Amino acid sequence: MRTQTLNIGNEYGAEYAGKYVFQEITWAKRNRIIQKHTKYHPLSGQVQASDFIAIQAETIRAALKEQPPNSPITLEKLLSEENGIPIPLGELFSQVVNGLCALTREEQSFLSEPSDAKNPTLPSPTFGSAKNSAGLLQNSPNNLQDQSTNTSSSSTR
Repeated sequence: MRTQTLNIGNEYGAEYAGKYVFQEITWAKRNRIIQKHTKYHPLSGQVQASDFIAIQAETIRAALKEQPPNSPITLEKLLSEENGIPIPLGELFSQVVNGLCALTREEQSFLSEPSDAKNPTLPSPTFGSAKNSAGLLQNSPNNLQDQSTNTSSSSTR
C-alpha cells in the first residue's frame, strides 16, 4: 500500500510539529466509513443525507499511521468546530489522504479506455417496437395510423 510522509514545522503551531505518515486505506475500509455516515431511504435506497465532514475526518484518522508522540490528531479534534485542528492543516491532510485513497492516473486512464472486447449483448429482433395491449406494434408510422383509424372507427360505433 502506498504511503506518504509529511514533516510539519511550527507553521500550524508547535503542538502539530513533527512527522506524520499516512497510508492508503482499502476500498472496503473507505466504503464502511461512507456507509456509517450516510443515511439511505429504507425503501428506495437513495441517499437522504451524508455527513461529509465525518467521512473525511474518519478517513484521515484511518489513514494516519504515525504522528508526533503527543498525538495531536484525534478524531475528536478533526470533528471539533471550536477546538479543532487549524483549517489549513486539515485541508492539507485531506489532500494527502484523498490522493492516497483515490485512483491513480494510470488506473483512471485504464478504466476510461474503450474496451477492445466485442459487445456481448446482441440486439433484439424487435428492438424499437413493442406491442400495446391491443396487440398492435407501436413505433411504426403505419401502425400508428392504423391504430388511430381503428380508434376513431370504434368510437363511432
